[in-house]
Amino acid sequence: MVSWIISRLVVLIFGTLYPAYSSYKAVKTKNVKEYVKWMMYWIVFAFFTTAETLTDIVLSWFPFYFELKIAFVIWLLSPYTKGSSVLYRKFVHPTLSNKEKEIDEYITQACDKSYETMMRVGKRGLNLAANAAVTAAAK
Repeated sequence: MVSWIISRLVVLIFGTLYPAYSSYKAVKTKNVKEYVKWMMYWIVFAFFTTAETLTDIVLSWFPFYFELKIAFVIWLLSPYTKGSSVLYRKFVHPTLSNKEKEIDEYITQACDKSYETMMRVGKRGLNLAANAAVTAAAK
């Protein structure tokens, strides 16, 4: 339990708040090198957060799991290891470049289906509201 709390605090403070402030500073100073560095970090961190959601459920029982998460976040941020840059350049960028067209098509299809579903649900909701109003007025 204590490991979980410390892990959450480290991820929130060092994995989110510190990079957010550093990103703000990079944008404010218009430092392109820092901007690119933090953009790579945020992309890698998005994948980490997605994976973390699943691994917390499956692997939280694993000894030193939360300590490993803390070490990973520190590794991502460290200016000496440049972990986020390494992961981005070696894995994330090549994978996204190879799959970019497929991902874009999937996103377009998901948006279209979401729009259709929302319209269908909205129409049903309006019909139910109209029927309820007519029924209430008839009584």
